[in-house]
Amino acid sequence: MTSRHEITIRPARPDDGDAVTAVLSASYPVLRAASYEADTLARALPLMVRANPTLLASGSFHLAKRSDSVVGVGGWTPERPGTGEIEPGLGHIRHFAVHPAWTGCGVGRSLFSACRAQAQECGVPAFECYASLNAEPFYRALGFRAFGRREIPMGGTAAFPAVLMRCRL
Repeated sequence: MTSRHEITIRPARPDDGDAVTAVLSASYPVLRAASYEADTLARALPLMVRANPTLLASGSFHLAKRSDSVVGVGGWTPERPGTGEIEPGLGHIRHFAVHPAWTGCGVGRSLFSACRAQAQECGVPAFECYASLNAEPFYRALGFRAFGRREIPMGGTAAFPAVLMRCRL
């Protein structure tokens, strides 16, 4: 297996949409299957696996690459997902995913490290995320604390169970 030192992290660009969608489409259905009912995933996944053009252009969304392959994606924004609200001193983890063949290889940690460094440079001292149920242990290992479950609205047709989590940077 490849070590994390062979993974490179770079900011996403608007033309990376297909690569981001490919990772989201490979990751979310497989890694979330054990934590969610099939009907919940059937309603939510079509909305979740598409690259977000705003994130791609933000400068704070990243790709994890090995050679020419994108093996993970993720980023942060000062805006809260869904509302666009900005709370001073709080950043929001956005659209993290690692290709299932690369889980446990340091890809997610490398992406988070890039996000943390960038947020700290911007003076952001804390992150918040809406962790999927299967991702809660990953975020806990990064120092996040859970603050309860939430139902995330998904385009008016689905609500997606998640865990509100926060960490100090």
